[in-house]
Amino acid sequence: MFDIELSLDQQILASGRIRPAVVFPEALDPRIIEAACNLTRFARPVFLATEAEVREVISRQLGHLDPTRVAFALSESAFVDITKRQDLVEAFARDHVEACRAEGREISLFDAQCWASVPVNFGIMAVAHGHADTVVGGVATGEKAFFRPMLKHLKAQENCCEAGIFVLPDEHPKDIINQNIVVFGDVGVNAVMTPESLAASAVGTCAIARDLIPESVLPEINGAIVSYSNRGSDDGPGADLVREATRLVPALLEERIRRGDRYRSIRIQGEVKVNVALSQRSATYYHGGQDVQWPGSANVIICPNLDMGNMLYHLYATRFPDAKKFPVLFGLRFKGVDLAMDCTPEDIRLAVKASVLRMYKYGQWEETPKDTFFRRYRVLAINPGSTSTKIAIYEGDKERATQELQHAAEELLPFEGQPITSQFAFRKDAILAFLAEGGLGVADLDAVAGRGGLLWPLEHGTYHVNERMADDLAQGVQGDHASNLGGLIARELVAGTGKPAFIVDPVVVDEVPDFAKITGVKAIRRKVISHALNQIATARRYAEEHETFYERINVIVAHLGGGISVGAHVKGHYLDVNNALDGEGPFTPQRSGSLPVGQLIELCFSGKYTRDELKKLNKGRGGLIDLLGTADLRALEGRYLAGEAEVIQVMDAMAYQIAKWIASLVPAFQGERVDQVLLTGGMARCRPTVDYIRKAIAAMGCGLTVYPGENEMFALAKGALRVLAGKEAPKDYHGRA
Repeated sequence: MFDIELSLDQQILASGRIRPAVVFPEALDPRIIEAACNLTRFARPVFLATEAEVREVISRQLGHLDPTRVAFALSESAFVDITKRQDLVEAFARDHVEACRAEGREISLFDAQCWASVPVNFGIMAVAHGHADTVVGGVATGEKAFFRPMLKHLKAQENCCEAGIFVLPDEHPKDIINQNIVVFGDVGVNAVMTPESLAASAVGTCAIARDLIPESVLPEINGAIVSYSNRGSDDGPGADLVREATRLVPALLEERIRRGDRYRSIRIQGEVKVNVALSQRSATYYHGGQDVQWPGSANVIICPNLDMGNMLYHLYATRFPDAKKFPVLFGLRFKGVDLAMDCTPEDIRLAVKASVLRMYKYGQWEETPKDTFFRRYRVLAINPGSTSTKIAIYEGDKERATQELQHAAEELLPFEGQPITSQFAFRKDAILAFLAEGGLGVADLDAVAGRGGLLWPLEHGTYHVNERMADDLAQGVQGDHASNLGGLIARELVAGTGKPAFIVDPVVVDEVPDFAKITGVKAIRRKVISHALNQIATARRYAEEHETFYERINVIVAHLGGGISVGAHVKGHYLDVNNALDGEGPFTPQRSGSLPVGQLIELCFSGKYTRDELKKLNKGRGGLIDLLGTADLRALEGRYLAGEAEVIQVMDAMAYQIAKWIASLVPAFQGERVDQVLLTGGMARCRPTVDYIRKAIAAMGCGLTVYPGENEMFALAKGALRVLAGKEAPKDYHGRA
């Protein structure tokens, strides 16, 4: 059986888009709740009920669901008590009064408010007014109460239709329907069919099939407008209707092709007997090889009346209870999903995913028009570097603007020989100028998040930039580094506004137990300085993609960049990591990595290198630069693939050391299973290195997931957003313990 759900998942996730808001008015139906708990990677559920009410249903009727999945889904959802949203009820009621007046009937505002307070109507109007993107109903509400009002308020074009998609089980004979995939058109919308509506239904249903089913599975979409009669015969009802509709199809199909080239694979034929349309075998006998336009049986069946459509849909649903099936509406711009009362949680899940995918592929959807249910907080992220300052503005998860402000050597010349804090005003003014160019000021922001600097060791999390932190950053208590400016500038920008300034997971995050810092020399204890921001953000990303929490996973993250850090993340604690700043760990493109101590001591006293030269070998001129003369991974990858022996040997040695360091962290999990190894950073794009590591750690028995590159700006914003949304409590910095 073609795995339609996996296909939908892959296509949605490949889009990389943010998730639409989906309203569930029938929020206390256990099938709806179960489906929603499996949809949070693809949509943001809005339950028209209180969280307590939803939890009570889960406790009473959904004990089979995984508690972690449930907890994660609820944390990603919005809950709306309609009685407390009279502002929306009144707005919806006024709109309903106008809609009724346009129909020639009057309704009082009070009656309209009562109407708008009904969950299904509230959900429909929430979508109509842009507060959400799709409303899902019909499970516990009849056609007149949900479906017809939805068409009335959300209908986007004159002719609507509904398709029923079936993927039949493998036991269904494969010579009956191609790939065991069949789509039925106009099941339950048009009670009275005209040639125009039938032609529109034919093209719309085929477009649905093309949007959802990859061409690799169904190269062609063969639509058949079925008739009770043989082609060319006047017998039976509907022949003239079908013939006229068939004449209208080419123009409609050509218009559809102008909207998307993928629709060129659609072919539609009219006046096809039902048994011919439903069977490859019958098609062979009736058509043979005479009609080159009809290479086989149809995979899309368009029905000329409601009775036939419903009969075929329910016949297949009854005959094949294990079939994957779901409805899709055409003509609402993806704003509504109409479900059967006897649907399953799987049917609901598939129908919502299909709507989301079509929204992405055809609807050009970018985001929910209004952020009523999921507030889009505006966050400015600041990441100062030695010769540049990266800044970005996020609204919710969406990046609105970004810029790397380059600071020319002549601009930095006045600050030469001075502490990094001497650049404070210069860099702050550059940021304010950037905001002004975009027509923004600090008043337009909800928070500012700066890259954390070299503070005293602290736990991971999002921290308020308090006075103690500002003092330590200004003094450079752990060193003078450009990142110290991040928190200082963030605090200054919001001063006097009452808005928060944060830092997120600075490089000094240290949750490593004392015993792991002991070395064999009493005077030396291991220090912990790493790529904590990207390490933890990568672990969180993996957790979210698996619909769970950072606090419930065990992962090893290897940040592979100019420096390499390999960290153990044990159920929300960053329990061990190499000191990437000082070059501990594997050698890297620019750093020597951990070296044989005896040989290093001899080298130090050999007289061949000065102290400064050795420090540069350790950090800046070591690793690939010393071994191969370059740190350009793209060039080295090309030489590796070209078979250059020296490059292969050195690159494999580095990959071996990375894999070795990954494996060395297994004891940090104290016997617990490692769920996954994660690779991130720029070097994670180097295929030979990734392939070597994958093979080398295979014996660990866990998988490997690769997140190439790094997104420190988004990680900074996400830390602030978690606090602003109430998902995480901000922490206070207390300085040196």
